[in-house]
Amino acid sequence: MIDTPSEQILFPAIEPYQSGMLPVDELHTLYWEECGNPSGIPVLFLHGGPGGGLTAKHRRFFDPAYYRIVLFDQRGAGRSTPLGEYRNNTTQLLIADIEHLRQMLGIEQWLMFGGSWGSTLALAYGQAHPERCTGFVLRGIFLCTRPEIDWFLNGIKWFFPEAHAQFTASISQHEQDDLLLAYQKRLFSPDPAVYLPAARTWSRYEGSCLFLRPDSDAVEQFSSEAVSLGLGRLEAHYFLNNGFFTEDQLIRNVDRIRHLPAVIVQGRYDIVCPPLSAYRLHEAWPQAKFHMIADAGHAATEPGTAAALVVAIEQFKTKGSFD
Repeated sequence: MIDTPSEQILFPAIEPYQSGMLPVDELHTLYWEECGNPSGIPVLFLHGGPGGGLTAKHRRFFDPAYYRIVLFDQRGAGRSTPLGEYRNNTTQLLIADIEHLRQMLGIEQWLMFGGSWGSTLALAYGQAHPERCTGFVLRGIFLCTRPEIDWFLNGIKWFFPEAHAQFTASISQHEQDDLLLAYQKRLFSPDPAVYLPAARTWSRYEGSCLFLRPDSDAVEQFSSEAVSLGLGRLEAHYFLNNGFFTEDQLIRNVDRIRHLPAVIVQGRYDIVCPPLSAYRLHEAWPQAKFHMIADAGHAATEPGTAAALVVAIEQFKTKGSFD
């Protein structure tokens, strides 16, 4: 395995050529940025979480000479304000935000690129607005079903018992049967002395399970207030509301986007979003190309996954489709 995959596989670091803050209602203002070629083919990067936010590395999956790369922090995430705000925060509002951003930037159609929750939102947006999408690059599939949510809260302990033990250490014994309810009480407390430690513990739990091989830097990043408050609060909020979907909605509505080119990239040893969801999506959408990465977990920057994503983006550049 390459020690520094991002430096050897991804495109060189770039800075935005423009960025801004977009008010979307009386409560939320979104950070957005554009990189690459202002006259290029538009691609929208959708970050994970919910609440995960952007990093500079997210710009680097795309050839900046060819693509007009649009990125934004979703409601309550990253540099959007207020950080960790769960009010006025639903999937339907995020879809409306994407349309608001598209119209503001004067983009007719764009390629959807998203991993984890970003794959969820890409599918949801595409199914709501298929005419605005040119295709999909999806990684680490999360369909936001009850079994997947239960897996995150309880099933991960079969592979990461020590991380799960830390996740539940502050939860009293009589609350252990419903960890989501227990965290709801803490994460949505008005007291920062209660919600900040709970958010940090939730976020560290996820950060500890991302990689096939441990990455201490990721755990520390996920422990920061800038990441943990958005991630902890918003993941719990969306889990409590089943992602604001009806059961298996994203599978049932695949027909709306079946005609569009798509590729699914999935880590074989993804513990956060296990491969069954990607497999189910491909079963429902056999027209989408499917690549199971034999030596990868959940993170987009693991060598095999990063390479497959870059190859897919390059294929779309030259062919408008995927192999």
